[in-house]
Amino acid sequence: MNVARNQARDEDPRHDGDQTLDGQRPNDGERAVLEAPDINRALTRIAHEILERAKGPEKLLLLGIPTRGTFLARRLADRIEQVEGHPVASGSLDVTMYRDDLRLKPARALGRTELPEEGVDGRIVVLVDDVLYSGRTVRAALDALNDLGRPTAVRLAVLVDRGHRELPIRADYVGKNLPTSRAETVRVCLAETDQRDAVLLRGGQR
Repeated sequence: MNVARNQARDEDPRHDGDQTLDGQRPNDGERAVLEAPDINRALTRIAHEILERAKGPEKLLLLGIPTRGTFLARRLADRIEQVEGHPVASGSLDVTMYRDDLRLKPARALGRTELPEEGVDGRIVVLVDDVLYSGRTVRAALDALNDLGRPTAVRLAVLVDRGHRELPIRADYVGKNLPTSRAETVRVCLAETDQRDAVLLRGGQR
């Protein structure tokens, strides 16, 4: 993995996806930077890039960072299976207890970590998240993964990279690079939780 969740989601209140209520419609001042067809194309491209670099699906394990990263991981696994005709393992990796801001924020509910019976040892693990921001959530994911086993390789796929990194972390696969100011809000909507697919941007002066 290039020493690379919604990063903004938990790390900055001006961000995004997990703050979205189910079925919430766009707020005033939000504009769509990606719509459903754009997201579909981005995921299809990422799936092919993951497959090409892994040289096949057999050792792949796609782990989504809850919440929306988990759904994106499942979509990517489905796309790879459609191409290869071979099932691809996917699951989720909760990073709550590995975050470095636990003492700074109110208690939060634990998410779910779901792994295949074979675990992570010897697998090519692709961490999947919706938005990459400061990099702190990915760092927590790496710590969580380290406690679960020893993968052959760890890579990172994100739907949106909005910049403003605070740690030396870079995504291997990116749906869209989206330059933003810190005052702007990026909100990812997925059909599984929000009844639509879109990436919405709001506020700020660039």
